[in-house]
Amino acid sequence: MKVFSNKIKGSVGSSARIEGTGEKIFDIVLNLIGLLLIAVCLYPIYYVFIASISRPLYVENGQVMFKAVLPTWQSYREAFQTPYLWSSYGNSIFYTLFGVLVNMVFSSTMAYALSKQRLLGRKAFTLFTVFTMWFSAGVIPLYMTFRDYGLINTRTAILFGFAISTYNMIILKSFFEQVPGSLEEAAFIDGANDFRIFAQIYLPLSKPALATVGLFYAVNRWNGYFWPMNLLTDDSKVPLQVLMKKLLVDRTANEMESAIITSASLTSQTTVIYALIIIAIIPMVIAYPFVQKYFKSGLTIGANKG
Repeated sequence: MKVFSNKIKGSVGSSARIEGTGEKIFDIVLNLIGLLLIAVCLYPIYYVFIASISRPLYVENGQVMFKAVLPTWQSYREAFQTPYLWSSYGNSIFYTLFGVLVNMVFSSTMAYALSKQRLLGRKAFTLFTVFTMWFSAGVIPLYMTFRDYGLINTRTAILFGFAISTYNMIILKSFFEQVPGSLEEAAFIDGANDFRIFAQIYLPLSKPALATVGLFYAVNRWNGYFWPMNLLTDDSKVPLQVLMKKLLVDRTANEMESAIITSASLTSQTTVIYALIIIAIIPMVIAYPFVQKYFKSGLTIGANKG
């Protein structure tokens, strides 16, 4: 019996060691895959940066891959002298800050209303709202609507023309539905109305959702260029992304340009545009760490039901 028992213990111990080794190998593989994905995501940004500080001849010849060649900051000096750069930068900050404020006010209030079972016609309102995620009038009818309301070349069109994203509103709605109803009932008993309940109970409890949705809106506002490009005709009102788009379109990257670039050249239109790209992403890179702690919990909203 002792021999049989020892055999069982030995087999159990060996299987435990095998499982432990297998888990370690699995963790190593997952870590390697994670590092590979990080490298794939970060390399484009890294490449744009090293290309922006490299001599343009080596960038055009494809010799800049993993490190800068003959680094120089001249491209950034020229980028900072680009016409309308600072006004465009200020416009991007303005559209992002006040645009996100408009987005959050409209989205959160609508999400709060649709999260209430007592709302008359709640299912119909929700259906009509969700319907817009798959079907819309299209670009031309929407542009004509802006034109007919006299919103062409106005900041109002950019701020209020895209006040709500249905997807983001549904995220907030799902979070509001998870707030215990007992809190609302107690507040009603104490004499609070819907506005006070929304401001003093739902919003403080919804920081993860608000931070996540706010980040979505901020990235979309900061990177958006299509509608500002079509609605704004005054260069002093366009955001940074539209300015960069115009620089890319106006860029004369042809045989003549590459022919005049020599090893002594410090800048080219390509390296200046790379420098502008780095300048453009700095605010988002700075803002992300402050909302990152809310991001994980915000993305799991609605994952559990009950």
